[in-house]
Amino acid sequence: MVRRYLDAMVDHDWDGLAACLAPAVERLGPYGDDYRGVDPYVAFLRATIESLEGYEMRVDRVVAAGSDLVVAELTETVTIDGKRLETPEALVFDLAPDGRIARVAIFLRRSFTPG
Repeated sequence: MVRRYLDAMVDHDWDGLAACLAPAVERLGPYGDDYRGVDPYVAFLRATIESLEGYEMRVDRVVAAGSDLVVAELTETVTIDGKRLETPEALVFDLAPDGRIARVAIFLRRSFTPG
C-alpha cells in the first residue's frame, strides 16, 4: 500500500493516492502542516506538488515493521531559483486494519544543493 501511495504521488494520480488512504487519515507534517481526512490531505498534496518546479522523488527503501507499521526513506528534489534542492526524508506510516494508510508522519533532514 505504501509503495502504491508513493507511486501515485510521483505520477500525480490523486484518485489512486486517495484510494490508499483510510477515511480519517492523519498527516503530521514537518512544519506543523497537519491534515486530517482524505479530501483535505489530498488537496494539500496536489496543490503543493503541482506547484513545485521539477519535482522528483527517489525512494531508497520501504521497510515493514510488523503488519501495521511501514517506514520509507526517500529524497524529494525540486528546482528553486534555478538550482536543484534535495531533501532527504523518512516517512512513518501506520496502517489501518484494512491495509490503507491511517497515519503518516514526515521527518526531514536538512535540505541541500547537490554538488
